[in-house]
Amino acid sequence: MKRTVEEHASRFDDHAAEYDESQDSEEYKACAGLVIELADPDPDDVVLDIGTGTGAIALALAPRAKRVIGRDISGGMLGKAREKAAAEGLDDRVEFGEGRFREPGYEGAVDVVTSNFAMHHLSDEEKREAIRVIADLGPRRFVLGDVMFFGEPDPDEPFYSPEVDDPATVATLVEAFTEAGFAVTHARRVHDQVGVLVGERLE
Repeated sequence: MKRTVEEHASRFDDHAAEYDESQDSEEYKACAGLVIELADPDPDDVVLDIGTGTGAIALALAPRAKRVIGRDISGGMLGKAREKAAAEGLDDRVEFGEGRFREPGYEGAVDVVTSNFAMHHLSDEEKREAIRVIADLGPRRFVLGDVMFFGEPDPDEPFYSPEVDDPATVATLVEAFTEAGFAVTHARRVHDQVGVLVGERLE
């Protein structure tokens, strides 16, 4: 991780108010749409959304699942997510609180785990550890949308800022999923540096 958790939290606190408006690229929208589509929760499912930010994925999935748990390191982002949940009348279907990939802060049953544009702040080894922690929660499906390299890293592209980001190659992520007991059933490229992976639990 190129910055501490506290530094990342402070940075997102500062941008919480305008975060939704800033995420307007076609690639970001396409990635989020794929995460929502491929998560595909059943009506009785509990979904854990890690790095939930202002709750875009969590709130989109809340009407389709039994309950959605959103976790993030930024109090400012979580506050915005709660405001949106209240405005959309989803307070009874979604719950937001502090948590991170390697310490989700939730110990209940989980059927589906989602994350969008968050894990790339971790180093490759931290990503492996995070995926192992997620696997230990026992979900049947993990859907990861993120900055990831399908080709050579290019800092001139809009999704990769080397000073704060540490994306992995797709191969590294697939290996980490496999080691944690997931079979990768989808690897969708949105951009050379943005994609969605789906891991299904191996029985």
